[in-house]
This record gives sequence, C-alpha cells and structure tokens, in this order.
Amino acid sequence: MAFPREDLPPQVRIHEVGPRDGLQNEKAVVPAEVKAEFIHRLAAAGLGTIEATSFVHPKWVPQLADAERLYPLLADLPQEVRLPVLVPNERGLDRALELGAREVAVFASATESFARANLNRTVDEALAMFEPVVCRARDEGLTVRGYLSMCFGDPWEGPVPVAQVVRVCRALDAMGCAELSLGDTIGVATPGHVTRLLSALHEAGLLASGLAVHFHDTYGQALANTLAALQAGVTTVDASAGGLGGCPYAQSATGNLATEDLVWMLHGLGIETGVDLGRLSATSVWMAEWLGRPSPSRTVRALTGTGSADHESAGSTAPSPKES
Repeated sequence: MAFPREDLPPQVRIHEVGPRDGLQNEKAVVPAEVKAEFIHRLAAAGLGTIEATSFVHPKWVPQLADAERLYPLLADLPQEVRLPVLVPNERGLDRALELGAREVAVFASATESFARANLNRTVDEALAMFEPVVCRARDEGLTVRGYLSMCFGDPWEGPVPVAQVVRVCRALDAMGCAELSLGDTIGVATPGHVTRLLSALHEAGLLASGLAVHFHDTYGQALANTLAALQAGVTTVDASAGGLGGCPYAQSATGNLATEDLVWMLHGLGIETGVDLGRLSATSVWMAEWLGRPSPSRTVRALTGTGSADHESAGSTAPSPKES
C-alpha cells in the first residue's frame, strides 16, 4: 500500500550504478556479454539511467577493462535509456567519444587523503585535471556529471567538514557539471548530517535540483539518509541493483544502497520511479548467480526467497549467457 507525503517529491529518478560501481569492486571479471545482458535486463525493468562502464586505465580497474567491447553491445537499447560512463581524464574522454557516449562523469574527492589514494593527486590538482575534460565534453555536446567522494567521512581523516565539501562542489559546478552526486563512500552519514550538508549547499547557491545522493549502507543508514535528502528536495538517487559494490580504494566501504530496497521505500511513499520491482529483483538474482552468492538486498531476498545456505551453494553453478 502507498501512503504519499506532501513533503516529498512525486517522482524520483534512479541513477543505476550496478554495472559500473557495483561490478568494479568484484574480484572476478564478469564477461562483457554478461554485463551487456545485465544492462539490458535493468533497462527492461524500467531503469532509465544506467551507468554502463568506466574508461579508466585497465591497470587500475581491471574489472572494467572491456569498456570498448561492452559499449557497442548496448547500441540496440532505446535512445531514451541514458548510459553515462566515467572518464578520469582526457584520454578517457577520447575513448568515450570514439564510441559515441552522450553522457560522462568525472570523479573528485572532498578529502586530500582519498584524492591521493584514488587519483594520486591533491584535491586541487584533481580539479585542475578535470576542468579541461568537462569543458571539452560540454563543447562536444555531452552532459557531464560530477561525483564527489567522502562527503561525510573519510577512513583516514575522519569526519569531513561541511565547508570543505561545499568548496569542492562549487568548483565542480563552476566548471560546468550539470549534476553533482554527493557520495557517502564509507557509509557513515546520518540524516541530520545529510540535512546540514544540503542546507549549506543551498546557501552556497547549489540547488537540490542539480544534486544527487549516493549512499552506502555500511551502518544501515542509507534509506534513512535518502529520506532526509528527499525531504530537502533532492529527486535523483544513486543505487545499485542487488546492493552490489563498494570502493576498491576504501576498504571500509561496503555495498551501495540496493536499488530494490530504494524502490520498495519509494513506492510505499507513493513516489513514481518507473521501475518494475519484480523484474528488477529477478535481474539481481540472475546476476547474483553469476557472482556465486546471494544478493545482499533485503528486498530481493524477501521477494524471491533467496539468501539461504542452499541458495548460496546453488549460486556457484551460474548459467551461461545462452542458457539464461
């Protein structure tokens, strides 16, 4: 049953990150054909924005080294399905442009420690590297998203000052990012912190309409934090089908907010998503079988009856693409 609330938006756009942010943290490399099938199934479940891959150097993220092979396998998807890709630098942008990508994203950090770990640069050096990438992408007619990691806490530096996050957000906005995704990379945020940060960004001239939130569920706060963001006017939420993902450069970062858990909450609040929850859950079960373990999403487990010891054993014999 749905019980709408007047203080929440009537519709939310889910930015699905499973194929990129989810699979990049897997130990095993998933074949490009399986990734393509995953994305097709997500689109068929009603997800209109699906982050497909990342054009990073294969040395750093070998799980996504097949970007050139994967992207052409998505050419038959409807034009209205958005397939953003991550580009860390101008070479990554070159590769994305060669394949006809229409949306790209850059990945910054709010803290010096994570900027060093993830990009081998200071925060300001990373921003300087991104500026020509964003400018050129916009000149080519592409939409650019700016990711910002460690917006709430950092495993090396501890709590992150709100003003520090606002400074980097303003820099990304000034260089032309159409949307900023605020990342709780290690999952330490709480609703009050979310509200305070969004209020500070509003005071700095960054409206909720240009913001997205990206929560990890390390401490079980992802849905509560999402609700706080919705109350503050945010209408774009990042999530990962089946709760896949973490962060290869921050060991304390556990899985992303599961798309199914998010959809269950949103639909219960009468908020439209366009997502068929049954088809989405089936897709996550299918991918979990490929990965050899049950989905960590509570909603997936509740709707499909998966997650038992018997299912974990069965997951080791995943079907091939032709059989599925």
